[in-house]
Amino acid sequence: MKKSVLSTVKKHIEGNFALEKPKDLSFGHYATPAAFSLAKVHRKSPMIIAEELAKKFEQEDIFNKVEALKGYLNFRLSDSFLDQKTTEAILNENEFASDTKDESILLEFVSANPTGPLHIGHARGAVFGDTLCKIGKRLGYNITAEYYVNDAGNQIELLGLSLFLAGREKFTSLPVTWPQEFYKGEYIHDLSLEANEKFGKEIFEDEKNIQKLSLWAKDKMLELIKKDLFRANILFDNFVSERELFKEWEKTYKKLKDNDAIYEKEGKIWLKSSQKGDEKDRVIVREDGRETYLAGDIIYHDKKFERGYDRYINIWGADHHGYIARVKAAIDFLGYDSKKLQVILSQMVALLKGGQPYKMSKRAGNFILMSDVVEEIGAEALRFIFLTKKSDTHLEFDIETLKTKDSSNPIYYIQYAHARINQLFEKSGKSVNQVVNTKLENLDEDSKNLLFTALLLPEVLEDSFESRQLQKLTDYLRSLATFYHQFYNKHKIIGTKNEEKLLKLSAMVALSIRVGLKLMGIKAKEKM
Repeated sequence: MKKSVLSTVKKHIEGNFALEKPKDLSFGHYATPAAFSLAKVHRKSPMIIAEELAKKFEQEDIFNKVEALKGYLNFRLSDSFLDQKTTEAILNENEFASDTKDESILLEFVSANPTGPLHIGHARGAVFGDTLCKIGKRLGYNITAEYYVNDAGNQIELLGLSLFLAGREKFTSLPVTWPQEFYKGEYIHDLSLEANEKFGKEIFEDEKNIQKLSLWAKDKMLELIKKDLFRANILFDNFVSERELFKEWEKTYKKLKDNDAIYEKEGKIWLKSSQKGDEKDRVIVREDGRETYLAGDIIYHDKKFERGYDRYINIWGADHHGYIARVKAAIDFLGYDSKKLQVILSQMVALLKGGQPYKMSKRAGNFILMSDVVEEIGAEALRFIFLTKKSDTHLEFDIETLKTKDSSNPIYYIQYAHARINQLFEKSGKSVNQVVNTKLENLDEDSKNLLFTALLLPEVLEDSFESRQLQKLTDYLRSLATFYHQFYNKHKIIGTKNEEKLLKLSAMVALSIRVGLKLMGIKAKEKM
């Protein structure tokens, strides 16, 4: 809708200008301060220029009224234009709020070590990434969702050692010495039972079997992670193995060497990351010849950029903030443009139940498991709440609020608006197809403003995606639902002379709620 308005306005106003939505719709549906910038060029008062420009729009059918106010131009859309957009949307639901973009994006998110079940910190990044992907695809971007599996290095070895010692303690009489750091929780106990059943207790008797247990346990954890993600309606196009990528290390290392990106000091190999904006140089190969965690990321980003996407987005935990500069430095040293990579940070979550901290999971040790929360409140409630704030801000919520059936529960209130509209159609005995061609003319201001708000979803999606602020979508849906509930309580619909008009208007509201929820991985309810 905004594109249509913008193209019409550009026919009469030269140069670049902003097209804004007034907070108070009584001023109009759109506004522009263009007269202020033109005043400098034409050496006239902005108010005079705005008055002159307003007259040029008198013949444009798209507008019902264009007026100048204190130098601003305010545009009020016509009933016929709003009706046209509504009819198109209802008849083509799959195309509503969709577009075509000539841009490819590789989106990496979650990428949690496969050393244990996903916790709610992982879940926040997972929900954000998956929703960003869904919205991007709706807008026409060619997006690939990817999970980078950290299945090499110390963490995987520690997983195997933890499992080996747990099994040795449980199934043999051999001595066990636990290291200072190890993985704990019931899931390790469960893995030891499964390993004993698969391999026999002999696997816990010889330390040479630790690596075998590491790889087996890593695969089991990855299976569990995929299952947890699927339960939350989160899907990936690719899973990329760090272990497999290390086969390309020599090739990547040569690139760094040829580009004068590394040097040797104190028996270690260092990346000259300080030359590219990092606070200091970073070790990529230790004294004993083992590659560091950073080396794996360097190979991964080398392979990423080789694939030739237009843009790259990584969603990382907030604790990785200091890691951005070193990875971007490596990307530049490898001969790519690090400006093509955007890193979005996801903050941790504080979860309450009845005002008290949510209990940690025994299965995971000292974490709140994503699967436990999904089981208690459902995947859809989890997804919605995790999208209500910017991903890089702290999120705290009490799950008890998600069990209420009133406006304090935002997802209930939005779902209720959709179900209420469905029930309206049932009571009327009419279908959406029967009212879709009803002309929306002579609407009162309340009806017109509600219709305009319902048609804003495409703009909200564009803004949410480009700004990476997905809370704008949840805010919009909450606002639209509130507007509709107020409208419903104020206006009688069934049995009035405007019944079919108001049903068509209601169908548009339901459509925007349905599509918006779908892009968040939530199914709109028909009854409640």
